[in-house]
Amino acid sequence: MATHNYDCFFLFDSNRYNRDPGGVAASIQNAISKFGGEILASRLWEERRLAYPIKGQSKGTYWITYFKMDSLQLREFERDCKLNENILRYLVTRIDPRLVDALVAHALGKIPHAPAREIEAVPVAVGAIDDELEEFDSDEDV
Repeated sequence: MATHNYDCFFLFDSNRYNRDPGGVAASIQNAISKFGGEILASRLWEERRLAYPIKGQSKGTYWITYFKMDSLQLREFERDCKLNENILRYLVTRIDPRLVDALVAHALGKIPHAPAREIEAVPVAVGAIDDELEEFDSDEDV
C-alpha cells in the first residue's frame, strides 16, 4: 500500500452548490474518507462563468481539496466522482511530497512571511534597474 498526496480540483454545478453548499462539500469529504483518505485542506476556490456549457450549465463553482490516499483506492474514488451528480468535472493530480506543506498552508491561508532581510534587499535591486533603464532611455534620444 502506497499512500500519496493528491490535489483535486472539482467543478460543481453552481445551482446545486448554492442550494446546499454544506451538503455538496460534505459529499467530497465523505467520498475521500470512504476510501480511507485523509483531507489536508478543502475550500472554495471561486464561482465563475464557464467558457462553454457543461451538462447544460453556464456557471460553475470551483473547489480545491488536498488529501492523502492509498494509490490503490484512487481509481474507486475517481469512479465515485464520476457518479456524483454535483460534480461537472474533476482533476486529480499527485503532489510532490516536498510541496505538500506549502500548498496546504496556502490553501488554509497560512502563508509564511518573507524574512525582513529579503524585503530590505528589494529596493536596492529595483533602484539599480531604474538607473540602467534611464541610461538606456537617454541613448535612444541621440
